[in-house]
Amino acid sequence: MGLLEFDGEPLTWQQLQPYVEHVKSHGIQQFLHNYNRLMKRPGDMLKWGDEVEYMILKFDHKNKKVQLSLRGEELCEILQEKERKKMKNLTSLWRPEYASYMVEGTPGVPYLGYMAQFNVVEGNMRMRRKEVQELLNEDEQIMSLTVFPRLGCVNFTHPAYDITGPESNPVSRSLYFPDQAITSHPRFPSLTRNIRLRRGKKVAINIPIFKDKNTPSPFIEQITDPESAAGAKPDHIYMDCMGFGMGNSCLQLTFQACNIEEAKLLYDHLAPVCPIMLALSAASPLYKGYIADIDARWQVIAGSVDDRTSEELGLEPLKHNKQVIRKSRYDSIDSYLSSNSKIFNDINVEVNQDAKSTLLNAGIDELLAQHIAHLWIRDPLTLFSKKIDLDDENEADHFENIQSTNWQSMRFKPPPPGSSIGWRVEFRVCEAQLTDFENAAFVVFIVLLTRVILTYKLDFLMPLSYVDSNMEKSQKNNAILKEKFYFRKNVNTSRSPACCTQLCSFNGKSNDNNTAKCAEKDLSDCCAEMTIDTIINGKEDVFPGFIPLIRRYLDSVEVGVEARCSISEYLNLIGKRASGEYMSAAQWIRHFVTSHPEYKQDSVVTDSIAYDLLVRCDQIEKGEVKCHQLFGMPRHKSEYILANKDLMNGS
Repeated sequence: MGLLEFDGEPLTWQQLQPYVEHVKSHGIQQFLHNYNRLMKRPGDMLKWGDEVEYMILKFDHKNKKVQLSLRGEELCEILQEKERKKMKNLTSLWRPEYASYMVEGTPGVPYLGYMAQFNVVEGNMRMRRKEVQELLNEDEQIMSLTVFPRLGCVNFTHPAYDITGPESNPVSRSLYFPDQAITSHPRFPSLTRNIRLRRGKKVAINIPIFKDKNTPSPFIEQITDPESAAGAKPDHIYMDCMGFGMGNSCLQLTFQACNIEEAKLLYDHLAPVCPIMLALSAASPLYKGYIADIDARWQVIAGSVDDRTSEELGLEPLKHNKQVIRKSRYDSIDSYLSSNSKIFNDINVEVNQDAKSTLLNAGIDELLAQHIAHLWIRDPLTLFSKKIDLDDENEADHFENIQSTNWQSMRFKPPPPGSSIGWRVEFRVCEAQLTDFENAAFVVFIVLLTRVILTYKLDFLMPLSYVDSNMEKSQKNNAILKEKFYFRKNVNTSRSPACCTQLCSFNGKSNDNNTAKCAEKDLSDCCAEMTIDTIINGKEDVFPGFIPLIRRYLDSVEVGVEARCSISEYLNLIGKRASGEYMSAAQWIRHFVTSHPEYKQDSVVTDSIAYDLLVRCDQIEKGEVKCHQLFGMPRHKSEYILANKDLMNGS
């Protein structure tokens, strides 16, 4: 999670405030030095990798109770030993995460552009899980669980800690989440405290309760602390600290582009895909022991790091702050980066005018300057006493300080100084799935989609206001089947190859409705509301579909039998999730709880219900229980060959 190197003591918000402008101005200079050195860096190789965040759970089978085991730091220290010894050919790398019951695992080295590597993604994930599991006690399990169902309930951690009021947790002042569950690395408690202090009060996260037959109406939690009571809303589940968002797990991907322009292009064209993948990967309908009326964590995590003051929220006249800010630090992107994307930047973008002027005067193009200046409306939230005065030509800590605490749906990442790493983009929205098969499916699908975008010169651009609308819809209960999402109707361009143009042609006519033509009329004419099924699987005379485009691409490249088999199963999962034939993880979890014999139709997830749910999740991940509702029965390679023998004979 972001910048983990430190030197010296972390500054409190009061101590940090005199250095805010220092960090901002030097951060811009660090970016400029790096940019000028690397802007024309040519020909980097395609590389990519995934990040999976895991939780460590402790099962009390006798009393039917599950807790989060606060051993993440201890385990991470052991897992990093091989890396510290500079051992070669590591299968995985490990990093601490925000909560001390979490660890983050990535492949030991990035994947390259070879099709055969799609066949090793799932295997690498299995090795990561096995590596951790071997260090656990008999009653502990590693799980790729997006949200722990009873996060914030009494004694949800092991060891457990009594919370008698906000004074029990001086860092967060939470009534529910113990400070001991925050990883001790100075970055994490410092972020937690300084977000609260900059905001002037605790964060207040409110998500709608799922109203069942016996759910109280209005649903009102009993809260005695005045500050918390003032922040809680009727008919909502209330949460009060960073841990409720950053203590959740996710699945992320990072792509290294060939150069800066390709990185901008990927950033732009993947942004409209983010809401679609958030809905498809939705896996979090349970919060603080209740069933929520949402399926995904996005608004929870956005609220958990929202450091905006009352003035910046527009609740009070501007006096001490410079402008009203529309979004949290954690939200969807606000501007595209490529020059031909400019007309689709249709939402107000707040910027730091001083930063933008400096960037423009230094020769940075307008859209990139606007992007950086937008990030710079935020203040730095952490600073270490020995990391204040830096060498701007060779260091980037002040730039990364602000860059890494803007947690947007996509992240544009310049190369680190003195590194062989190139220009990258990060796809940040997917929720963690229960099994390695599912996580691998989402990873491979998104990587293949990037290959299709670049190879076929596709155009997914649409007004960012529509992307924002889609992000709101994507979190709703059963959004896959109940919502329609804006998407560009015609994705081929004048540069698309004939095979793609044919697939994107309806009624015998080419649909070349490119960005230039969109500019000649209302931008909304380029888009239509579609179901996720249509966007993913396609619909005749409406939209070609991501999966048919991917299959057409696969037919044009050399793919080995084993890789083709794996890819086929992954596409099958994504396609059937989109059509509703398979449940999303969120809908499966929701169904399990509401069908449980102990459930009282009151929206409450008891210890025993959570225990049975998590035991079943663990059994499914280990293959001990088959779950046709989630992903059917993936075929073995031999079955795939028999079913596709004509294709195999022709290849």
